Amino acid sequence: MSDVKTMQVTWLGEQRYLGVSASGHQLLIDNSATKVGVSPMEALLGALATCTAYDIVQVMGKKRIKLTSYRIEAEGERADEHPRRYTRIVVRHIASGEGLTPEALERAAHLSHEKYCSVAASLNSEIVVETRVEAGETASV
Repeated sequence: MSDVKTMQVTWLGEQRYLGVSASGHQLLIDNSATKVGVSPMEALLGALATCTAYDIVQVMGKKRIKLTSYRIEAEGERADEHPRRYTRIVVRHIASGEGLTPEALERAAHLSHEKYCSVAASLNSEIVVETRVEAGETASV
């Protein structure tokens, strides 16, 4: 049985959208001139960084390494031609903590990116995207 996630996205005007997950959590995605949210491509970087962060924090906990600070810097290089996909993403893990070594952090990062992070695995695979179109309600005058 597969785990299905859903996100309903509603246009708010300009190039601003509100995504609402099945659990009711919201994500503002904004590519308009006066941004008040992240762009779709920034959201993708955030999803990758956060997914791997979950793994790193969990691995460090299992190794009984207490993190005192941790941040991820994700940087994506995009193609010049449309669809302007990411051609390279660099994910930097910057952490400190009692008993933390660079080798332990590197091992955890590689485990995440190569084995556990579902976002990284999705970016590295062929995904079947099925598009369906339905006519919405029309406004009456």
